[in-house]
Amino acid sequence: MKAYRAKLVALVEKLDEEGRRTLLEYAEFLVSRVEAPATPTGASARPPDETVLEALKRLNRDYPGLRKGALMQPVGELLSQHMMDARAAGEVIGELEALYARAHADRAGRA
Repeated sequence: MKAYRAKLVALVEKLDEEGRRTLLEYAEFLVSRVEAPATPTGASARPPDETVLEALKRLNRDYPGLRKGALMQPVGELLSQHMMDARAAGEVIGELEALYARAHADRAGRA
């Protein structure tokens, strides 16, 4: 574990401030997939100026019963479009909200 931590610290130190912030947001997103609340609360309203990673955290809180593994590929594609192709955050967040709502409806239909 010490070697892992040392490597991670060395990588973080090579990042600029924006890179560190993005890495932290992504790490928080990964943790949010594990620490889901016990009961679903439904979809909450999108805050103004919400980032894509903040939206993912919100959606994971709003839809805790969803199998996150099944969403990994489409979520990853949307994240890639946003980060690598500079696709607008609002568009990506809208698609993420629709994706989670569809997955929730599909799950409710099977219950």
